[in-house]
Amino acid sequence: MRKSSCTVVAALALSVLGAAGAEASVPRAPSAASDVTATECLQGGGGIVITADGTGTGSLTAVCRGGTHDGQTIT
Repeated sequence: MRKSSCTVVAALALSVLGAAGAEASVPRAPSAASDVTATECLQGGGGIVITADGTGTGSLTAVCRGGTHDGQTIT
């Protein structure tokens, strides 16, 4: 069950990034390193990338990629 949920979230993030199209290729100024909400990330033109820590603890990290909040951690 958990694996399929991650797949859905990843597919959603990819569709958001794909919809950004040419916007994603426009260079942007680095943003300040701070936390943002998922809504702020998506409204800023970014997509959410979720990664597992790989140690088997089940810990996940969500980061905004693209848009005005690129590189910021999702809270």
